[in-house]
This record gives sequence, C-alpha cells and structure tokens, in this order.
Amino acid sequence: MSANPPNLRPDLAPAPVFAGDAPLAARAGQPRIGMVSLGCPKALVDSERILTRLRAEGYAISPDYRGADAVIVNTCGFLDSAKAESLDAIGEALRENGKVLVTGCLGAEPDYITGAHPQVLAVTGPHQYEAVLDAVHRAVPPAPDPFVDLLPATGVSLTPRHYSYLKISEGCNHKCRFCIIPDMRGRLVSRPAHAVMREAEKLVEAGVRELLVISQDTSAYGLDLKHAVSAGRGGREHRAHITDLARDLGSLGAWVRLHYVYPYPHVRDLIPLMAEGLVLPYLDIPFQHADPAVLKRMARPAAAARTLDEIAAWRSVCPDLVLRSTFIVGYPGETEEEFRTLLDWLDEAQLDRVGCFKYENVAGARSNALPDHVPEEVKQDRWERFMEKAQAISAAKLAAKVGSRQQVLVDAVDGEGATCRTMADAPEIDGNLFIDEGFEGLAPGDLVTVEVEEASDYDLWGRPVA
Repeated sequence: MSANPPNLRPDLAPAPVFAGDAPLAARAGQPRIGMVSLGCPKALVDSERILTRLRAEGYAISPDYRGADAVIVNTCGFLDSAKAESLDAIGEALRENGKVLVTGCLGAEPDYITGAHPQVLAVTGPHQYEAVLDAVHRAVPPAPDPFVDLLPATGVSLTPRHYSYLKISEGCNHKCRFCIIPDMRGRLVSRPAHAVMREAEKLVEAGVRELLVISQDTSAYGLDLKHAVSAGRGGREHRAHITDLARDLGSLGAWVRLHYVYPYPHVRDLIPLMAEGLVLPYLDIPFQHADPAVLKRMARPAAAARTLDEIAAWRSVCPDLVLRSTFIVGYPGETEEEFRTLLDWLDEAQLDRVGCFKYENVAGARSNALPDHVPEEVKQDRWERFMEKAQAISAAKLAAKVGSRQQVLVDAVDGEGATCRTMADAPEIDGNLFIDEGFEGLAPGDLVTVEVEEASDYDLWGRPVA
C-alpha cells in the first residue's frame, strides 16, 4: 500500500493499462490482441469498447506483448508531454511485439505518429471504433467460433469489477484557448438517456458498486439532444438532462460519482440529490484559475467571485459536499498579482481535493500565440506554492475527520491490509483510507463502516466497526 502523492493529475492516467484476459482463456488457434491504454478515464472507456467488440468477433485479449498477434496503443494527446509519453509507449510496443496499431486522441495527428514510428500498421483517431476494427482485421484476420467465444454481459472491463466508468457523451462545445480536445474529439454528442441507463443497469446487475459518470462536459449532457426523452426498460421514460440522469442513476443503488462538471447555474439542482443520498456528495469541477483576467485569456467564464457564492450555497444545502478541481499555473501573461488572487481564492474556497499542473504549449492550441509566456522557473515556483497551500487545506480537512465514522468501498486487500476509498475519494486521483487491523475477511467491492483513527495530508487510516 502506498500514500497518495500530492501532484496526481486527473487528465492523465497514472500508468499505462495493459489489458489482460485471464478469466477468458484463449482457445487453440484463437487470434490474440494486446491493448495498452493511456490517458484519461474517457480513453479507458474507449479501450473497453474496442476490446468488447474484438471479443465479440472471436479475438482473445493478450496479457503481454509476446503473447499477442498485434498490439493496439490507445494514445493521449492532451499535452505535449502526454504526446511524448504516447510515442514512447508506441515505441515500446514496436520493440516488444512489432505489429502495432495506434488509436486515440493522438491519432488525430497521424503524420506526427508515423513521422516518429513509420512501422505502425495503422493510425485511427479518437472513438473511431469501426476504423480500429477494420485495421485489426487487416493485421490479424478474425477466426470466430460462436459456440465457444462467450462475451460477458457487461463487456470487457479494464477496471476492477466493483467500479466502472460510465461515459455519457463525447466531445465538447467549449473553446478554451489552451485545449485542443474539441479539435480532436469534436463537438458535444450525447448518448440517449435510455442507452446510458441500460448500460448502468447491466453494470449494477453484474456487481458494480460505483458508477463514475464521465464526459468532457458532464453539465452539458443532453443539450445537443434538446434534452429528449426516450423509453428504457419497462417503458420507463428517461430525459437526457444531467439532473434527471443523476436522479435515475441514483435509483439503482450504487454509488454515483460525477466527474468534469462545469459550474453552470443548473448544477445547483444536483446538490439536493446529494443531500438526499441519491448521488455521492462529490463534484469534480475544472475551475482552472480564479483571476478574472486569466480566465478571460483562457476563454473561460470569468466569474470567480460568483463561484465562491455558489460554493457557499451548495455547502449550505449539502454540508458534506466534497469539491475536487484542477488548476493551471504559469498561463501566458499570468502575473504575480494574478497568481496571488488564485491563492487567496483557494483559501476562501477551501476545496477538498486539488490538482495542479504547469502550463505548457500544445501544438494547435490558440494559447501558444499569447504574449508574455511565463519562464519555467517561475512556473515551478508557483506550482510549489500552490501545492503547499492545497496540501495544508487537505491535511486540515482530513484531520477533522479523525474520530468520525465513514462508509468506505474496499478496492484491494493484501497481506498488509485493505485499501479503501471514502465517498470523498475517486479512484486513482484522490486519497485512500487504509485498514491495517481487522481487515481479515474483507474483499474488493465490500462496503464497510470504519472509524477514522489517523490522517495524513491526503490519506486516512481506520478500523472497521460493527
């Protein structure tokens, strides 16, 4: 077990995920595909969908490079550093296997990939499932056997069985100057509400205890569909609106966690659902900055003061509300005064979970052309000062939980103890609660009540109570 480091970035996965397929062993002569999934949870869902389609067509999923007939690398292209990591992963797959197909966000720049790795067999862009399948067919022809190639009802999952990401839309209508995701993934395209609910119902029926709702802009869900109503199981109607969807998902009995929520006015309608216990009292909101001038240069809503009022109003309705956010320091033109405004805002907002990264240029982003880029040493200094303040806030909030009782979800159990999460913790990006005594008999997916006995800057320790 390890403590949560203070600089985790929710835009990037902590490490590549190499998909294994132990429960579904390959039959003799069955073609095998490996998958390396990089980037954010939205990319992970894309990887799961690709693997599910491949399983349905008779492919086995290889747990290592050497056992695969070909390897798919699902890339990230959010930042130049992420692009470099993707190129490294492609290079490793080529060295270890030799037959590599590339997809994902970086696939929107095929020349960039083939310029570095001309040996790749194919390059496809984000969520181009059919194109990926066609490329796999060409590289490794399928050999299906419908009598023995069985696919789990929930498809192939790259997360533990007790939680799952639930993608509700693709794309984004925002035009933030530092971001190229709308160029790579297009404008908002929402899934029909009944389709989201059907997937969620199947996941819960299969034993999923936590649904992590993701998209590029969760608050905007259904806007492109004009909040259309569609019929689901048993003729029940579902409206494509985030408030209605949250209420419907909350009726399934699993934890429901909302990610990437923009603070539009209608977000306040979600808070009563959290107070009622239908949805976890957790909001992941990408504020990015607090100074109005910086937000304007970012082409984001410059309403930091009103945001503080909104946060206060939310907490008045739901005192247990946990707020997570990410911020950029060193944005072009950011002055020391503007940075201090951000620090003062953070003091006032008292956010529970905070991530921060230093601004960097991304090929194609409009922010590259802005004047007065901040020197790297200044970015680093501001990042350290920001994280120091965020760490102190986190430590104080967690110290206040000592002596309280919390319901936790068990993620893993080993010989040292159980690694769990409270309602305030999303997997991979937030903290953990560790149980190092009385954990015998616990298993991943269990919901347990614990008494908190100890706190650090980002994690808790506790013991189970009856």
